[in-house]
Amino acid sequence: MELSDLNAVAAVARAGGFREAARTLGCSASRLSEAVRRMEASLGVRLFHRTTRSVVPTEAGKLLLARLNPALKEIETALDSLNRFRDTPAGTLRLNVPVSAAQLVLPSIVPAFLATYPDIALEIVAESNVVDVIEAGCDAGIRYEERLEQDMIAVPIGPRIQRFATAAAPALLERLGQPRHPGDLLDFPCLGGRYAGGRPAVWEFERDGQVIKIEPTGPLTVSIGGAVELSVQAAVAGLGVITLFEEWLRPYLESGALEPVLEPWWQSFSGLYLYYPGHRLVPAPLRAFIDFIKGGEPGG
Repeated sequence: MELSDLNAVAAVARAGGFREAARTLGCSASRLSEAVRRMEASLGVRLFHRTTRSVVPTEAGKLLLARLNPALKEIETALDSLNRFRDTPAGTLRLNVPVSAAQLVLPSIVPAFLATYPDIALEIVAESNVVDVIEAGCDAGIRYEERLEQDMIAVPIGPRIQRFATAAAPALLERLGQPRHPGDLLDFPCLGGRYAGGRPAVWEFERDGQVIKIEPTGPLTVSIGGAVELSVQAAVAGLGVITLFEEWLRPYLESGALEPVLEPWWQSFSGLYLYYPGHRLVPAPLRAFIDFIKGGEPGG
């Protein structure tokens, strides 16, 4: 009887179904179904009542799970306790992150982290779509607070306060004038963005508790993510007004290639979080990364 099959039974019971359990464990539903069938054949009893709508433990299944779950937890704890005996954590760490994090936050973290932990291989999947990190085969993700799932553990990473900045090329502002209110942007060419699902990005401005939302229109709209830098270059060329993370635009603002627009209305928001499932054993590479961004001792 394989330990993985016992884990499969426990996972299906916790999730109430094969698909949800597969999502949690990062494997296929058919693989879990086969594991449960093996267990039932080996034990000679049915462990779950299966319908098209639910998967519920039988009386035999409940009896097994009552003793099995504490035992599995004890095994996880025992194995995890060995990580502290390693001189340096090893393995692969896969992170799913937004393009903005790859551009603005991780460059100040990743080189030093990899230098500290040479036995860890880091894989970064950068995309702007919100995905299930487990289903995507990742150990953890980075997202903003409003996009975090409730059952995740979240750890702050990077600057805690960020701002959206609005800017335009000096030549454009000299030709059209300086907007004084967000509503004035409706008369300006703007460089917009669109999310993967087709929804256009709305620009938000805030001042003295008043929030103004603008849906920009103009000569260029790019997909949110990897194509954003194209909008930046279009803004520098004087094709339109751009709204983007302040840190992304800072080099252009400091060089004078772009000028700030409506700065009193720039909206602040909370920074990014590293997040991961709280009900799973934390792999040693992920634990090392968490300790590193917290400023803790290596391997602590």
